[in-house]
Amino acid sequence: MKFTDFVGNEKVKQQLSFLEAAHRLPHAFVIEGDEGIGKRTLAREVALNLLCRGDEKPCRECSQCSKVLKGIHPDIYEYSATGGARSFHVDVVRDVKENVYMQPNEAEYKIYILGNCQCMNESAQNALLKVLEEPPEYAIFFLTVDSKSALLETVLSRSTVLSLEGVPANIGADYICSRNSEYDYDEVLRACTIWSGNIGKVVQSLGDSKLSRINGIACDICRALSANDEYSLLTACSVFDKDRETLAASLVLLKTIFRDALVFYEGSDVLSGNAEIARDFSKRFSKKKLMNLIYACESLHSLTVKNGNNAVLITKMCYDFRRAIGR
Repeated sequence: MKFTDFVGNEKVKQQLSFLEAAHRLPHAFVIEGDEGIGKRTLAREVALNLLCRGDEKPCRECSQCSKVLKGIHPDIYEYSATGGARSFHVDVVRDVKENVYMQPNEAEYKIYILGNCQCMNESAQNALLKVLEEPPEYAIFFLTVDSKSALLETVLSRSTVLSLEGVPANIGADYICSRNSEYDYDEVLRACTIWSGNIGKVVQSLGDSKLSRINGIACDICRALSANDEYSLLTACSVFDKDRETLAASLVLLKTIFRDALVFYEGSDVLSGNAEIARDFSKRFSKKKLMNLIYACESLHSLTVKNGNNAVLITKMCYDFRRAIGR
């Protein structure tokens, strides 16, 4: 298999290629990962490989490829919940069950991409389970979820789980800039660092000024630490009260700033794009204190992605940062 529009996650791509080459492709996949990580992109790329009729697959030029790329192939069905709890209704699954036993229109496969399956309640999952237990040989299902833990064990046991991760920052920046020459490479590279290689979130943040907001918050936190101003630090962190995603991204950027300060006088590049703050921190804080700040960011980020309470995280963030620099 070739994956033109899906970069990174080499082990996942190798696994899929091996299964396809060995004619052991399962009927159901669960693709887990953060929003924007490329779950549906991967499903569509697999569909392109399977439905192509060119000599070298996918040729991206034959009639089958053309329809897939335009989103109009009659044998690819996409369903998605709005994102709210229980918003993937059992009625949608019943529609899938009625449709799946009809022969494909023009391809060898019928492919079903079911998005946001974490929004399925137990009834919807059990209804889907009946199809997964005895699917027709031409049907392939892709269930995308934030985390496989949202699905019943019975569903997981009848599926192959593919876990996606962000790509290395340089690979993400190369990919994005190759498709949009108007972007500044250094800015895209910084965004890829902040969003941990999540290409979807990077592109979104470049378009809606979210990147500059996160950078502004991180700079406010750094200035408060430099000034030993506890109130300003708490004020700067208060924006995270109901925004876990921004908290996680800001911690990644702060860690990069502290790393820049740690190696500032050793000739390393300033990855965060905040050379002035990095220079100030390198003069103001010892290497030990900068390492303490880096460790604090790592610990707080781990708690954030594990869905820790935001209010508690903000309090802990202020306490851990001040403790890291001995205040």
